[in-house]
Amino acid sequence: MNATQIYNIKKQRLLKELKAAVKTGHPIALQKTTSNLFRTRAQGKVVRLDVTDFTHVINVDTKKRIVEVEGMATYETIVAETLKHGLMPAVVPQLKTITLGGAVTGVGIESSSFKYGFPHETLLSIEILTGEGKIVEAKPTGPHKKLFFGFANSYGSLGYALRLTARLIPVKRYVKLTHLRYSNAKKYFADLQSICDTHKWQGKVVDFVDGMIYKKGEYYIVIGQMTDKAPYVSDYTYKKIYYKSIRQRTEDYLTISDYIWRWDTDWFWCSENMKAQNPVVRRLFGKKRLRSDVFMKFFNFEMRHGYKRKLDELFGKEPVELVIQDVEIPIKNCEEFVSYYHKTINILPAWVCPVRQCDPKVSWSLYKTKPKELYVNFGFWSSVPAKKTDPHWHNKSLENKVRELKGKKSLYSESYYDQKTFWQLYNRLQYSILKKQYDPKDAFKDLYNKTVKRG
Repeated sequence: MNATQIYNIKKQRLLKELKAAVKTGHPIALQKTTSNLFRTRAQGKVVRLDVTDFTHVINVDTKKRIVEVEGMATYETIVAETLKHGLMPAVVPQLKTITLGGAVTGVGIESSSFKYGFPHETLLSIEILTGEGKIVEAKPTGPHKKLFFGFANSYGSLGYALRLTARLIPVKRYVKLTHLRYSNAKKYFADLQSICDTHKWQGKVVDFVDGMIYKKGEYYIVIGQMTDKAPYVSDYTYKKIYYKSIRQRTEDYLTISDYIWRWDTDWFWCSENMKAQNPVVRRLFGKKRLRSDVFMKFFNFEMRHGYKRKLDELFGKEPVELVIQDVEIPIKNCEEFVSYYHKTINILPAWVCPVRQCDPKVSWSLYKTKPKELYVNFGFWSSVPAKKTDPHWHNKSLENKVRELKGKKSLYSESYYDQKTFWQLYNRLQYSILKKQYDPKDAFKDLYNKTVKRG
C-alpha cells in the first residue's frame, strides 16, 4: 500500500473512535507524544483519541512545490524529507517537535514570516476531524471555506487536522547571517520596517529576518540570505551556543538545516534553566539530548511535581511568576511596548520576529491582524519575582498592554482574560457559528475553556 492508502485506513479507524467517544458524553482530547503548550489544566474525565501514528509525510510534489502531511507530522520529519528535494516549508516554526497541525491550530511564526506570514497562510487544504463525527476537507474555496479561514487559533476546539497540504519554497545550501546592532529603539524598528517592506538590505534580497533584545540599548536585527557558497560553516549543535554568537560576531554562515533548527539545541536560551549551558553538564547531556523536547520533559516534570518550587520555599526564596508568552505588536507601537517591557517584565534576552499577513485580501477570523500592517512578535520565556498583591500581575499587565497597543497574544501559554474580554479579542460571533456547525454537541471543549479557564 502507498502512503495515501495507509492514511485513509487510519482516518477511518479514527472516525470510528470519535463516534464511540462522542457517545460517552465526556470531552474529547488527543493522545499524542509531543506538546509545546505551556499551560497546566485539571483535565477531569476526558476520552482520548489515539493520533500517535498520524506522523508521516504522504507526498512531496516537487513540480507544484507542495507537501502533503499527516496532522501530527513534526516539522523535523517534514523538513528532513523536503530538504532532499531542495525545498522547505515556507514557514518553519523554531522547534523540531512542533507539528504542522499544531502550528496551524495554535499559530506559529518564524524568520520567513515577514514574507510568508503565519504557517496557516501557507496551506492549500486541511482535512479535519470534526466534533459532529465527520471528516471534511476545508479549502480557501468551497463549502468549508469558513472553517478553513477560522481554523487558525482554534486549538482543537473545532476539530483536529488529520491531513494538510502546504506550500514549499526552494532553498540553497547555506544561509549567510548578518548581525546589525542598534542602541536606539526608534532607529531599530525603522530599519526593521524598511527591510521587511522592501525584502532587501543593501540592495540584496533578504530571505529571513529576526532579531534579539539583550538589554535596554542593545538590539539586533539578524538578516538571513540563502547562498550556494560559504567560506566557512559554524556549528551550534553541541559545544557552541547560537544565541551568544549574535553578540560575538557581525557575520556568520550556517547550513540551511542548521539555520532552520538554530534555536532548538538550546530551546532558544532556556537550556540555561537546566544548567545545560555549563560545559560539564553539556557534555553529560550529550549532543543527542540537547533538544527542545528533552528540555520540555524537564519543564513538565517540574510543573507536575514542583520540586524546585518546594526547595525554593524551604530555603526562603521569594516566589516567582512564570511569564512564558509570545505577543504580536504593530510595529508603529513597538517602541512604546519595549519601553513598557523594560520597566515591568524585562526578561532578557527576548526574541524579535517580524510578521505580516501574506495575502491582504483574506481574513483569518479567529486571529485577525491588519492585512497590510507589519507586526513584531516578541517572545520571552522565564520567570520574574511575583508580586505579593497578585501572583499573576505581570501576565495580566502584559495582556492589558498588548490590548492597548492593538496587538495579539498567543494562547499556547497561560491567559487570564475574563470571558467578555476574551471573546471581544477572539471573535465570538464567527467562532459560535463555526462551533454550532462543526461541533454542535460540544464534543471538544470550547476555545475559552481550553485556553483560559482553570479547573
